[in-house]
Amino acid sequence: MTPGSGLQAGLKNRHLSMIAIGGVIGAGLFVGSSSGIATAGPGILLSYALVGTLVVLVMRMLGEMSAANPTSGSFSAHADRALGRWAGFSIGWLYWFFWVVVLAVEATAGAKILEGWIPAVPQWGWALIVMTVLTATNLVSVSSYGEFEFWFAGIKVVAIGAFIVVGALAIFGVLPGVHADKASFGNLTSHGGFLPHGPGAILTGVLLVVFSFMGSEIATLAAGESEDPQRAVTKSTNSIIWRIGVFYLGSILVVVSLLPWNDASIQKNGSYVAALDSLGIAHAGQIMNFIVLTSVLSCLNSGLYTASRMAFSLGQRGDAPKAFARTTSRGVPMTAILASVVFGFVAVFFNYQYPKTIFLFLVNSSGAVALFVWLAICFSQLRMRKIIQREAPEKLVVKMWLYPYLTWATAGLIVFVLGYMLTDTKGESSGRTTVLLSLLVAAIVLVIAFVKEKVTAGRATEAPAVEVNDKVPTA
Repeated sequence: MTPGSGLQAGLKNRHLSMIAIGGVIGAGLFVGSSSGIATAGPGILLSYALVGTLVVLVMRMLGEMSAANPTSGSFSAHADRALGRWAGFSIGWLYWFFWVVVLAVEATAGAKILEGWIPAVPQWGWALIVMTVLTATNLVSVSSYGEFEFWFAGIKVVAIGAFIVVGALAIFGVLPGVHADKASFGNLTSHGGFLPHGPGAILTGVLLVVFSFMGSEIATLAAGESEDPQRAVTKSTNSIIWRIGVFYLGSILVVVSLLPWNDASIQKNGSYVAALDSLGIAHAGQIMNFIVLTSVLSCLNSGLYTASRMAFSLGQRGDAPKAFARTTSRGVPMTAILASVVFGFVAVFFNYQYPKTIFLFLVNSSGAVALFVWLAICFSQLRMRKIIQREAPEKLVVKMWLYPYLTWATAGLIVFVLGYMLTDTKGESSGRTTVLLSLLVAAIVLVIAFVKEKVTAGRATEAPAVEVNDKVPTA
């Protein structure tokens, strides 16, 4: 394949399977779950279940569209066709912006862990090393990205699977040699009830956990570079229910059963470290740090891949510089990767130099993008189903349940969550701040999209006139 000829099918089925599984296990699950438990108590399970259901429904819609038309642009390309160029442009660039900010967040999180192990290297040095290594990995070939992600995701899956099994054995009292005096399903109700802070805490918990689910859509972007895109999308879509059920609900159920939800160690050490400590497992903190580091590296690896493929798709559709759509002889969109990582490095710099101003703005203004993307998927699917049924009904190998009623209900739930976020006014990264700043950035991108569309339309109307004049015979 010659340079610039496009992406290659370098991802194997085992890569796609592990990317799909690992995509729903973000570092936020390990790091951020303790605040959710403190807010909602055992009722945080309902928060995770509610958001998990939302993700399952959104992924079903995305799976329907992606199985019919696998593409590296995924939902951005679908929105482009279903809703208009403005929609594909806007959601594509917002999604890209989200991931380049995530690169900075995850690089900093990984650097903190590595600096704790080897303090001789400063934190910014570790961030630079981690970003450089994973950039090189992505630049080699898509198969090298897939191989790294296979092992990163594999470690996460094995770790959380082992945690659930060991925790469950302790809860049932059949784990020999382990002291877990507090472990019992009674912890779900015996410390102020299942909802110690009332039903409203469930929705507050939703705000805390919703963003940890971002990444479940990566498999549909990667499917375009797999051996059998349609099969890969179908498989990842059909397995999303058990993945969320096991890894999120299963592991959190173990945590709040091993320890009372208000145990001080959960907030002090983190929910999973506290749970491991309660079992008397030595070096629990370092074990969890290793798992969190693996999750961070996995998120960085996938984030860089995802941002570059979205930039590639935008370049293909004329919504980004044409250079973004060029590939190397290995099918790697080098310019798109480098452009994404440069903005990631800039964001890392802001994190160290202006953490409370510029970087806080970047984090807050990208915070609600996940919900915007899910909303765009809902409206795209409403239109795309009709297009697919009309043009190629045989491609509907994955179908959204109870169409269109469940699609509208999902969209309504997303709007409700966004509205509820506006009632949260606590802290610098409150729900209201996040939504308003994200809406501001979205409005700016939308204005650019409409201006671009108007300019493009103007050029299109001028082009035929030039062509006619060229054909007028001279005297």
